[in-house]
Amino acid sequence: MKILGIESSSLVASVAILTDDVITAEYTVNFKKTHSQTLLPMIDEVVRMTETNLEEMDAIAVSGGPGSFTGLRIGSATAKGLGLALEKPLIHVPTIEAMAYGCFRSSDIICPIMDARRNQVYTGIYCFEGETMKEILKPCAMDVLDLVKKINACQREVLFLGDGVPVYREKLEQILEVTHHFAPSFMNRQRGAVVAELGAKYYAEGKIENAREHLPNYLRKSQAEREREAKLHANT
Repeated sequence: MKILGIESSSLVASVAILTDDVITAEYTVNFKKTHSQTLLPMIDEVVRMTETNLEEMDAIAVSGGPGSFTGLRIGSATAKGLGLALEKPLIHVPTIEAMAYGCFRSSDIICPIMDARRNQVYTGIYCFEGETMKEILKPCAMDVLDLVKKINACQREVLFLGDGVPVYREKLEQILEVTHHFAPSFMNRQRGAVVAELGAKYYAEGKIENAREHLPNYLRKSQAEREREAKLHANT
């Protein structure tokens, strides 16, 4: 089985090829370049380096949100374009779930946080029971203070990761009542390899979709949409 994983939900752009149980290639960039500049050249590179034909892929796994509206749209459009051209199914992998899955078998509860601005984060809370990941709090947009209340109520050590950590770390350290840790650099951001791995798991479970049907899960309206609605409301 071969799965192409695509991750573009944040500043990170990452693609990977999973061949059976081995990540045969992964290309990750966490720098100030737009995903429209990076994703397709990155895919071309991992395909070339592994001497793989995209037609060999069984499916394309894509990080489906939440996250950056622009990043998710570009990742979705890239995956849909490939899926339609190659006649391959897509696998929608929830971004927050994939971030947590990258902390496989952690004994702590796992809390990915992505900066959603306005003192909010995209987040979820997970834990592992052996090799099975359990969902404690499903992915959502939440005020940081409300998230801390939920974590304190769990009364367990917690591991944080994601681009929300540098933004809210000081605040978290001030108000958390449980022992907490912050993931090191090699596991504190999204990775295409994890999207591919979790995508393979979903593929085996039959959780696939037609490329035409795929839509990102933004969880909330974009800032532009909210501002437009506010103006319309003010004018009525």
